[in-house]
Amino acid sequence: MKMIDGVEVKQLKVMEDERGWLMEILRSDDKIFERFGQVYITTAYPDVVKAWHYHKNQTDYFTCIKGTARLVLCDGREDSPTHMEVNEFVMGMENPILVKIPSLVYHGFSAIGDETAFIVNVPTRAYNREKPDEYRLPPDTKKLPYRWKLKPGLKHG
Repeated sequence: MKMIDGVEVKQLKVMEDERGWLMEILRSDDKIFERFGQVYITTAYPDVVKAWHYHKNQTDYFTCIKGTARLVLCDGREDSPTHMEVNEFVMGMENPILVKIPSLVYHGFSAIGDETAFIVNVPTRAYNREKPDEYRLPPDTKKLPYRWKLKPGLKHG
């Protein structure tokens, strides 16, 4: 797969013993680290697509900590060498990865299977409720070259 310019993937290591497990997600001394804004968790129920959006001023760092998620990126930057390229990642405990999503790259995700997907995001900027840095397209847009498997009657976006 040709990686979208600026997208990076960090393989995460799960360290387990008789007490449980630990998985470091993002460290300030990681090569992939840019800056800290906040940490939040979001979910997607089975058969729901949460797409599309991008940010002008922040980078996102996504990982799935419970369930399995399909994360899809599309490079919306007209001056990028990977303009309109698509990257698709399956993430979860079977494939523990962290994906760095640069600004101006459209992204969305959905749960795979019958379990809710739990996504942790560590964006480089705190969410501004008065002026959100979030720009959206519907999941079924024709402007992007990816087609989600949408189920009629379910909430998307």
